[in-house]
Amino acid sequence: MKKRILYIEDNLNNRLVVKRILEAEGYELIEAVDGESAWGIIERESPDLILIDLFLPGMDGLEFTKLIKSDPRFRDIPLVALTAYGDTPIEKAMRRAGCDDFLHKPANVQQIRAVTHRFLGPA
Repeated sequence: MKKRILYIEDNLNNRLVVKRILEAEGYELIEAVDGESAWGIIERESPDLILIDLFLPGMDGLEFTKLIKSDPRFRDIPLVALTAYGDTPIEKAMRRAGCDDFLHKPANVQQIRAVTHRFLGPA
């Protein structure tokens, strides 16, 4: 069974780029455009890894991270934030909320491979 990655990103172009990379690596990618829809997906699909943009419509990445990491059913799912903002206070807040790692956009193929292999191993 393929390892599944949930990517929460409201920008279609960003989702397409990451999807191509991860599917070429052999992972299954599940997509969500906001935190609310992602929550329902997590309850149904139990992904092996979550990649999340910080600035989303509705529930932002920080709120989502706090929610997921406070739930005993899902807190052990690794969560990696992808952001175009290298703001140290935002990173500190995300780490306090339970974020496991960061990738700065635009992340390149090697960075995306490295972070997925770090948490999931090869597909």
